[in-house]
Amino acid sequence: MPDPWDTPVMRQYAAFKKRHPDCVLFFRMGDFYEMFGDDAETVHRTLGLTLTRRQSDIPMAGVPHHQLDTYLAKAIAGGLRVAVCDQVQDPADAKGPVARAVTRVVTPGTVTEPTLLSDEQTATLAAACFTGDDPADPVGLATVELSTGVFTVRDLAAAALPDELARASARELLYADTADGALPPRVQSVADRLGVHLTPRPAWHFRRDEALEALREHYRVATLSGFGIDDDAPCARAAGVVLRYLTETQTAGEPTHRGPGVEVPRSTLAHLRPPRLPDPSGELVIDATSLRSLEIERTIRSGTLEGSLLGLFLAGRSNPGRCRTPMGKRQLAEWLRRPLADRARIEARQAGVAALVEDRRQAKTLAEALAGVSDTSRIRSRIALGRASPRDVVSLGQSLCRLEPILDATAQTPALADHHARLQSSRATLDPLAERIAATCADDVPARLTDGGVIRDGVDPELDEARALSCDAGQWLADYQTRLVAEHDLPSLKVGYNKVFGYYIELPGAQARRAPDDFTRKQTLKNAERYITPELKQFEHKVLNADARALERERVVFGALLDAAAALLEPVAAFSDAVAELDAALAFADKAHDRNWCRPEITDEPALTIHAGRHPVLDELLEHDFVPNDLELGTAGSPDADSGIPTPSLALITGPNMAGKSTFIRQVALITILAHAGGFVPADRATIGLTDRVFTRVGADDALHRGQSTFMVEMTETAGILNAATPRSLIILDEIGRGTSTLDGLSLAWAIAEHLGGAGGNPGPRTLFATHYHELTDLEDLRPGKVKNLHVSVREWNDEIVFLHRILPGRTDRSYGIHVARLAGVPRAVTERADAILAELAVEHAHTRREPAPPDAGQLGLFTEYVPHPVISELREIKLEALTPLEAFDRLRRLRDSLDAEKPG
Repeated sequence: MPDPWDTPVMRQYAAFKKRHPDCVLFFRMGDFYEMFGDDAETVHRTLGLTLTRRQSDIPMAGVPHHQLDTYLAKAIAGGLRVAVCDQVQDPADAKGPVARAVTRVVTPGTVTEPTLLSDEQTATLAAACFTGDDPADPVGLATVELSTGVFTVRDLAAAALPDELARASARELLYADTADGALPPRVQSVADRLGVHLTPRPAWHFRRDEALEALREHYRVATLSGFGIDDDAPCARAAGVVLRYLTETQTAGEPTHRGPGVEVPRSTLAHLRPPRLPDPSGELVIDATSLRSLEIERTIRSGTLEGSLLGLFLAGRSNPGRCRTPMGKRQLAEWLRRPLADRARIEARQAGVAALVEDRRQAKTLAEALAGVSDTSRIRSRIALGRASPRDVVSLGQSLCRLEPILDATAQTPALADHHARLQSSRATLDPLAERIAATCADDVPARLTDGGVIRDGVDPELDEARALSCDAGQWLADYQTRLVAEHDLPSLKVGYNKVFGYYIELPGAQARRAPDDFTRKQTLKNAERYITPELKQFEHKVLNADARALERERVVFGALLDAAAALLEPVAAFSDAVAELDAALAFADKAHDRNWCRPEITDEPALTIHAGRHPVLDELLEHDFVPNDLELGTAGSPDADSGIPTPSLALITGPNMAGKSTFIRQVALITILAHAGGFVPADRATIGLTDRVFTRVGADDALHRGQSTFMVEMTETAGILNAATPRSLIILDEIGRGTSTLDGLSLAWAIAEHLGGAGGNPGPRTLFATHYHELTDLEDLRPGKVKNLHVSVREWNDEIVFLHRILPGRTDRSYGIHVARLAGVPRAVTERADAILAELAVEHAHTRREPAPPDAGQLGLFTEYVPHPVISELREIKLEALTPLEAFDRLRRLRDSLDAEKPG
């Protein structure tokens, strides 16, 4: 029996599969992409495709070619890598199997297709180059967003790698493969924490010389110093690894053979920008935990955009604060992920937002100008990668036509002068391109070049000639049919066309007997016969050739247009960047105007003063029902002007669950982030001291896959905060210590609060500490000027409580947990029993409470030594069964008298 794999096509398939063993091979065969063997079984399990058999032996599955993007999205979501193998030759020109080539490899970090990425999403590819085994050793990191060409490099401590990958939205991480193929533990740790896809690369790719060779060849430079990067830096090696990987996966491979009609799609990485090395001190750092806890980009419960901080500026067409362009959406997301930490840059961005808040006419004009701009940043990338469609090019031309209105909208605003100048500098090169696209392409172009009708009439004489022949075909056929009917007296004769048989003459069965001799039978139907004549055959050849010539001329003209656009990738990038920043600033301004947000004052002092602050998301959801609150925090050692007492940097917040403690501390963090992003904030007024990092520890989260309990996760995150926080940091903590026993938890919470409150005389970071450990409120008295108490106000009425959601000075000594349980629907019998138990415990606590001894002058103690009282000692010695009632009464009276004698004055 012959081997089913031993056929020309299957040998071709096997050759491509050998080159891409770690990928599922989508192999184009006619109108389908087919998968064979193990790949077919993989897509059957992962994508739910029907599994069939080829020649009864080889498993096979397939998808229609026009649904490729749909199944690519499913494959990437399922953790697969896909090599797309296309036909690069017209089957009519093929002698033997059609020539094919792998035109691209699609991985989680190299997605560029518009159907696979929403406007605000980024799919980032990263490479990490480790220099040692210690967490403090530097690691070189390079990230590329292929769909836009943004290329960034950094050197950082290995311990900071997961947080940086989270901020970069990395989906795929390249790492050096080990000799035994085992996954390095630190790489495994990153994958466990972030869920990033891991891709091993040969270790030699990470060597200095090999990495620099790739970078120098691509950018045509002798050294990276022109980019501000040291050739010996670890990040330079990571950059070389990323570039080599993209070259292998994104530029088309060799076809199976060269010959007539073989054309591999043009694909380059010309859109990649030079690697940029940001200044780490210029960013407010938000770690991965805080990004999630504060719901910057996604909500915790649903993982959706709606309900997040970013969603305020993107969700819904009726949203007055929404971005108008895809680039603006991604830019605003980047501003929120990476707020500024440089006062001058913050205030410059604020000035642009303020100008648009104050001049609403100008804001409306700018909004109208931006509304017609498409995703030019990603179109630019698809042009370089050889994946631009006719609609992409037309959208680019229409977007560039908005350059003039955008310039007009920014001309008279000093705060937007930089954006105006950047747009003005690219005008001379982009205007001719926009005009050429408009003059070349039809107004309503098809999605694919092969559908025809992309190029306007009058652009290319050869194209016009071919089209004229095709357009005249209908008239010629009508005339030909009339002539045949008249010459041969065949009134029912018809001339037609279909894709299977081409042009034909059809006669009903009754007239077929009188068919002329030059009619050659072509097909027999139930009630008719179809014929062909030499004249009709000659006409068919001319028309079909005309259609093919028209498509070929369209391909040539469109290719020249793509070349013209590819030569202007840098000006297009400058246009895209300026539009993105203007759009993001306009979204900030629209939201500020619509919700009455204020412009915060940015100060070098690490203070935090907010009057009538509101949670940006909940304030919009609740409209006028949200209760605003004030906050004043500063550093210990910065005396208040009126009292001369240092302004506390640590606020302890007590109050019942559901009263608003968590909302309050989150809103302070979000206001701080918005202020550093250059936006306005939801408050009547605010003064925000420059902040280097925002830390959060809120919520309970097991990490069972890493063998960590809720408490272990809590302590790990808290340790990271305590070790990394500086006096310029902002920390929000919610219920630290609740994952262990009460005494352990209280002890830890007390010690952590002392440390953050400036133990040892050092200034502490600005900290909001929400807690149910009411004992901590004693710190306000024990550390005056460093710690302050706040509480959430409630009102009791007929054994019920009302949450007022007001944050006020002072402390509370009740948690109202049973009341909250009752509100949550816990059965009444349970809550009544809980009330009774609480009363018993309260009485027992009151009877056993002892007076604490004075604390040691050097170190404050939470649990101090207790001195036994003589009255209690005597009570313990009394033998009640040996006393008469009168003797017991007399003994009790004497004990009471002794206590009365101890009372002062």
